[in-house]
Amino acid sequence: MATRALNSIKERMVAAALRVGRDPADVSLLAVSKGRTSEEVRELYDAGQRLFGENRPQGLRDRIAADLPEDIEWHFVGNVQRRAIKLIAPSIVLLHSFDRTRLVEPWAGLERPPPVLIEVNFAAEPQKHGFNPAEVRGAADLVVERGIPLRGLMIIPPRVDVAEDARGWFAGLRELGEAVRSDHPEATELSMGMTDDFEVAIEEGASIVRIGRAIFETTDREISEGSSED
Repeated sequence: MATRALNSIKERMVAAALRVGRDPADVSLLAVSKGRTSEEVRELYDAGQRLFGENRPQGLRDRIAADLPEDIEWHFVGNVQRRAIKLIAPSIVLLHSFDRTRLVEPWAGLERPPPVLIEVNFAAEPQKHGFNPAEVRGAADLVVERGIPLRGLMIIPPRVDVAEDARGWFAGLRELGEAVRSDHPEATELSMGMTDDFEVAIEEGASIVRIGRAIFETTDREISEGSSED
């Protein structure tokens, strides 16, 4: 069941934090529920999970319309189209993917703009969104000047075959985060690390890890294996 996978991930998160002398309570787990059923979300909620992430406006709207507990904290982790801002913003507590300056004015124009994380594209990968590292401090200044709450940075690093190979990207975001915090002390969050590399990300300072596949694939595999026996 997904609950068993969730508990296993939490144990691994604790171990990763302790390996480098961090307080495990300083790292939050965001369960990325995109494409999953509301029943699966409810199962994780019943197991104690409160932070969930969606990557599509329609998916987020469907979650809000579903009969799910009101104390779930919804995060948005996907690319934001300007036309969807008014649909996304009222339902979330944090946007992880503030990825271009063109979002500043429409986001700042909201009555109560939710906090954001600036997405960084360290490797300048054309298929990914995000600011060049050299642009991040200026972007942070602009975000704050326009009254948008800035909470930190986010990265989706290049795909690697071995988790350890992502360490440099995570260390780079940590260092960039320290530079941003020198100007904006409230920008304390580092959203980095997913299914294949979250332990390395925690060792390098992640405060939020975004995990979907490792939570749900076990359930999918068990269902598949059970069906093959019928």
